[in-house]
Amino acid sequence: MHNDIFSKNIFMILPGFEEQRIDNFLHNKLKGVPRSMIYRILRTGAVRINKKRVKPWYKLQIGDEIYVPLIRTIRSKDANLSKKMAVVTALEDAIIYEDEYIIGLNKPSGIAVHGGSGLQYGVIEALRSLRPATEFLELVHRLDRDTSGVLLLAKKRSSLRMLHEQLRENSMEKNYLALVQGRWPMHIKIVDAPLLKTIQCNHQSKVRVHQNGKPSKTLFQIKENYAHIATLVKASLVTGRMHQIRAHALHIGHPIILDNLYGNSDFSKHFKGIGLQRLFLHAATLSFIHPHTKKIILISAPLDKQLNNCLKRLRFSATPVKCNQFNCFL
Repeated sequence: MHNDIFSKNIFMILPGFEEQRIDNFLHNKLKGVPRSMIYRILRTGAVRINKKRVKPWYKLQIGDEIYVPLIRTIRSKDANLSKKMAVVTALEDAIIYEDEYIIGLNKPSGIAVHGGSGLQYGVIEALRSLRPATEFLELVHRLDRDTSGVLLLAKKRSSLRMLHEQLRENSMEKNYLALVQGRWPMHIKIVDAPLLKTIQCNHQSKVRVHQNGKPSKTLFQIKENYAHIATLVKASLVTGRMHQIRAHALHIGHPIILDNLYGNSDFSKHFKGIGLQRLFLHAATLSFIHPHTKKIILISAPLDKQLNNCLKRLRFSATPVKCNQFNCFL
């Protein structure tokens, strides 16, 4: 059963509400109105501030008079909400950086960056529905579906070109955290091994170290040891091949925990027993030159609850050797 309500609102901005973005203000005031509708009425100019059109990122000033048109809001107890809307809501909470030019997202594990391969939606489709007022929105780079962490999107074509140029020149700094099987050898700090892409019989893509592959280099640094059970490593990409960290970890003989493609399924069962249900690979930081300000931007994404809990359980059952650089994430 649906309950339709119609509302017409005029708001006056009082002290304490200044400097808030208009899109966020309306999202808080218009309960039950989807954020996509709020962006739509802002984009079309239906919302007026002091009788003028404004952008979604307009920051309110004391004395601003906001006129919001008649809105048809649907409130429903219908439990048949689409999975896409659940993803959209999760991604809204996962935005960790945004300005007029870029969006930085802490992508959850299990969500593909784009639709395809049997998926009707992905990060890019969901964010476009969240930002209908944004005329241009494209992925700057990609993350595997099961990998979490920093994902960058461009809101202008010029920004995308500049960021892609940094990718080509390998001037972006991408740092990952990975939990690998066993004790990582202290002397292995660089894996420089070419990767060749293959297609399996189930049409799934995979890479392997092969002399005919593309040059691929990953830097590894031990962050924390858990007896001889596992090692938390920082992996920094010098090149950006598909599944590069996962394949290089396997090549050394220390695959990433719960890696269904490259890992050891028997060994991973132990970690499922302590609550880990996903690949332990997380894009922790991304550093790049901002396409507009030309300043260096560092976006950091914290580990999710499941990964953090896994590390806590390991620390409880083993005596780790701690390192300092990523303590803020652990």
